Amino acid sequence: MALPVLDAIEQRILGSLLEKQKTVPATYPLSLNALRLACNQTSSRDPVTDLSDRDLQDAARSLKDRELLRLVWAGAGSRVVKYHQRLDEALGLADDERALITVLLLRGPQSAGELKTRTERLHPFADKAEVESCLARMAAAAEPLVRDLQLQHGRDTRWVHLLGPVELGEPVTPAGGVALEDVLAEGAAARDAKVLAAYDAAAAAYSDALLDELIEKPFDIWLLERIAAMADGPIMDLGCGPGQIAAFLADTGAEVHGLDASPAMVEQARTNFADLDFAVGRFHQLLRPRDAAAWGAIVAWYAFVHLAPSELAPTVRTVGATLRPGGVFALAVHVGGRIVHAESLFGVPVDLDFVKHDQEQVLAAVAAAGLEVAEWYVRSPVPTEAQTERLYIVARRPA
Repeated sequence: MALPVLDAIEQRILGSLLEKQKTVPATYPLSLNALRLACNQTSSRDPVTDLSDRDLQDAARSLKDRELLRLVWAGAGSRVVKYHQRLDEALGLADDERALITVLLLRGPQSAGELKTRTERLHPFADKAEVESCLARMAAAAEPLVRDLQLQHGRDTRWVHLLGPVELGEPVTPAGGVALEDVLAEGAAARDAKVLAAYDAAAAAYSDALLDELIEKPFDIWLLERIAAMADGPIMDLGCGPGQIAAFLADTGAEVHGLDASPAMVEQARTNFADLDFAVGRFHQLLRPRDAAAWGAIVAWYAFVHLAPSELAPTVRTVGATLRPGGVFALAVHVGGRIVHAESLFGVPVDLDFVKHDQEQVLAAVAAAGLEVAEWYVRSPVPTEAQTERLYIVARRPA
């Protein structure tokens, strides 16, 4: 199965439940109050959080919908809801793997030596070498659970899980020498808040500026028409914005739906194209279509331009799991190996970073997500704008 992509709150919830299930089994499953205390405790947590009951309930609902958490009641006739994690069951974790994932979820990037010390109450690793052996096994799995950061700072290699964005603490420098992971310097939650605020603020101006953008993009038109013809089933326009891509695909005769994290953008899309279906949601919340077994195609047209390289494979893996066998995943991103900061978006003040990804990293991420790259192109979508180079990928979920 595809690995789940967990946001920061979901990671903290599941990490806390995994930990308490082992360390205090007599009081497990946890009540909401106990779960809040476990998530917000000041020891063995990095970063320290101050999550509210509502934060936890909203995240728990999402986890339950994805069968990663179960709600149980304290006893016959009781109205006290308790929370039980199902992550280890979903991933099929061995005891040693479970211990490492628990600590990685709770404390972020760590060296093998740190993991050896911090897992003592969860699993008895004999020495650091045994920890390294387990990490290597997890990294080499068909669906890798961890990876090493390979930092060049004169310190031990640190490891991270691949179950969602991680606050790295230090930038990871790719082969090209540019720290594209710096987009997560303040953490994934802070980055996401800036992206959402920017697009909510600029939604109307964005819609006015880009509603007819495809008229000047012959390459995009050609490729989108081909993708519509390849799709056997409904199409999802992921990160749909004001709906112009979805509308173009619908004009080919395809059944198209749109998803965007910005409520203001979705409202623009619904106003612009009232006959199409648009919903508010984040990438990891993408579900299969209501009236079909799976998506025939997923189009992510510049939807991943704010993600760090480390987030690409987990995100593609999660959304790709909703494709039918043989289904098409189509991606367009800026390339160039640098981060561009924007203080204005179509005349609206914003605080927004765009990631111009490294071509090889994106291709590798799509392959690592379990999809088969069928074709790819690097070019400018607008003939007169050679400096705006883009990478287009068409991949398929294996039959």
